[in-house]
Amino acid sequence: MLLPAPSRPHRVAVLAFDGMSPFELGCVVEFFGLPRPELDVPWYELAVCAETREPLRVVGGFTMRAEHGLDVLAAADTVIVTGVPDVRGDVSATLAEALRRAHARGARMVSICSGAFALAAAGLLDGRAATTHWRYAELLQRRFPAVEVNPSVLYVDGGDVLTSAGSAAGLDLLIHLVRTDHGPNVANAVARRLVVAPHREGGQAQFIEAAVPPVADDDPVARAMSWALDNLARPISVADLAGVAHMSERSFIRHFRRQTGTSPLRWVISQRVAASLPMLESTRAPVEEIGAAVGFESPVTFRHHFTRAMRTSPSAYRRAFGA
Repeated sequence: MLLPAPSRPHRVAVLAFDGMSPFELGCVVEFFGLPRPELDVPWYELAVCAETREPLRVVGGFTMRAEHGLDVLAAADTVIVTGVPDVRGDVSATLAEALRRAHARGARMVSICSGAFALAAAGLLDGRAATTHWRYAELLQRRFPAVEVNPSVLYVDGGDVLTSAGSAAGLDLLIHLVRTDHGPNVANAVARRLVVAPHREGGQAQFIEAAVPPVADDDPVARAMSWALDNLARPISVADLAGVAHMSERSFIRHFRRQTGTSPLRWVISQRVAASLPMLESTRAPVEEIGAAVGFESPVTFRHHFTRAMRTSPSAYRRAFGA
């Protein structure tokens, strides 16, 4: 559902803390703190909040001071926790209470990386699916057994509570928030300005499958990938790709996996799913026709691979993101 035209900006609060990394905080500021009048939609109002007004040490050897306290965080429309100082330690009772108050008011609660530990400590992840950085997934499950930890996804959208994996996966979740609030066109425009992908297929337990061939023009794998992208609607086999690359199938598979981190056929499937997204967003064509247009042999196959990649069905995706 897109945000209704509000009488005031949508208020986003992000938590700063002593000893934090600047990357995640900087991503939130870049997304929600910069005015974007060129998009012609009501943009966000950002507040950086902390438990103290004292200077906070930041990884890299500098300090910063947050202008707002936890009262502003508890009153926000979206609350983002980018991490915790110690994944084995407890968050303060004051912070946990502020997070619970925000959630009880109806705020959208978001965590990036180890920020899931703060939401879990406040009881906001009990009985829910959630994720965090793969290094901390086992610890999160052990410390908070009521949470259904999924360590193999980039982010989990639970509606009012959303969690993401490691630092870069926070970008995927932030784009998802903009997409949910303002639709695919605005999200894609923001992604282009930040030079990041509007959507990444895959999870943190695997390499993100390359959508763009390698740079070298004379690379046989790149040549095969380029050919595949131009021929997604037709059946594509490993033998076809290897033939374009002038390599044996066995050699092609080995070189392809080394360069992309995945198999040729898995990569083709991911490109077909990606090619279906703009058609679902901007056309009224039946799902069956879209699946055939991007090369899936049957509607059942299309739905299976789409759901596996996107964690939702083609029809549900269209309802959420259709123009």
